[in-house]
This record gives sequence, structure tokens and C-alpha cells, in this order.
Amino acid sequence: MNTNGRKGSKEVLLTIQALQRMPYYLQCLEKAKEKGIRTISATSIAAELRLNDVLVRKDIAAVCSTKGKPKAGFPVDSLILDIKDYMGCNDRKEAVIVGVGSLGKALMRNRECEQYGLSIVAGFDIRQEVIGKTIDDIPVYSDDALEQFCLNRGVKIGIITTDVEAAQEVADKLIAGGIRAIWNFAIVKLDVPDGVLVRDEILASSLAMLSHYISAETLQ
Repeated sequence: MNTNGRKGSKEVLLTIQALQRMPYYLQCLEKAKEKGIRTISATSIAAELRLNDVLVRKDIAAVCSTKGKPKAGFPVDSLILDIKDYMGCNDRKEAVIVGVGSLGKALMRNRECEQYGLSIVAGFDIRQEVIGKTIDDIPVYSDDALEQFCLNRGVKIGIITTDVEAAQEVADKLIAGGIRAIWNFAIVKLDVPDGVLVRDEILASSLAMLSHYISAETLQ
């Protein structure tokens, strides 16, 4: 599966796996900048992140607007800007979150997403005890207002942190409101039309893998 981007007038194709590596490259580059490093090689980045240097060089070449210099490498400041631009960090995208429970509140309070261009502008819930409140200055509305809010505001990203039973109905409302991408934390496969991207974030699967690893290690 490929993700399309632009590099000037040149079309850039990155795999989803390459795109997922970009935040790690960005973190590595920002650390280098803090140390006063002005140029960095793909080999140095690969060594820092314990990745294959050919893979890193290919990823960086796909998004970098300037050619790396032999031995010296790529200009750190320029590469940081290129990666941020490719990831959409400089293009603010509004999102809504449905399900203002413990996980929903945690995401609303976590401002790290804003570093990558995602701004949660509203929360929605069915519980009267949270409707009308604010979480870190983000208002919480009744889910009855979800579809119209998204349509009026032109929001394109929805985050689902409801229980499994409510997730599909919420997804339907989001799509009716013009949402084009869903970040899904509910443990259920959503049925969505073509043209709507769903990213499943199944915390239970990760926990199960960790638990299985520890159990298997104990038996050795």
C-alpha cells in the first residue's frame, strides 16, 4: 500500500511502513539539532535508530528537498522541515473525538498530536454528566449534534473511543457528517464505504502480545 505525497513537482511514493518511520527520524533530527549538529548522514540516523542504513537513505531521499553531500550528509534544519511538511505537521487538521471516557479524556488532554498537525476541536458523548463540560478547553457536546457539527465545521477526521457496541453507529454518523478518516480505538472492524480510511488502534492486541511474550519467556 502506498501513500502519495509531493516533492516540488515530483510525485513521491512512500510505503505505509516508511511513513510510520518518519516520526522516529524527526525525533532523531530534533535531538541532533539540540546538540548543535548542522548536518547528519543517513548512516548516523540508521545507527541511532538501529535501522538499515540503505532503508533510511531511501526514505530520506524520498522526502528531502535538497541532495545530501558526500560524507557530510543532509542539512538538519532543512530535513526537519521537509519531514514535517510531508507528515502534514504544518497543515492543521481538525478532528472530533466520540466517547469522552478515560481514554477519550486522555487523548483530549494530550497535546502531542498538535505537533503533527492534528487539533481536537470537540468531544461528543451520550452521558449527561460530561455533556456541556470542557476538557482542557475542548467542549463536550451531545452526540446528537455530531453530524451537523462536522458538516458545519468541515471536520474530516474522527476519533472513536466508545465501547464496541456503539462504534459502528458512531462511524456512520461521522461519515454522514463528511468525515474521511477515522482513528478507531474500539475493538471492532468498522464497515465503511470506499474512500474512507480507518486506522485501527487495538490496545488489547499489543497488551496480548506483551503478555504472551512474558508467559513464553517464563516457561523457558
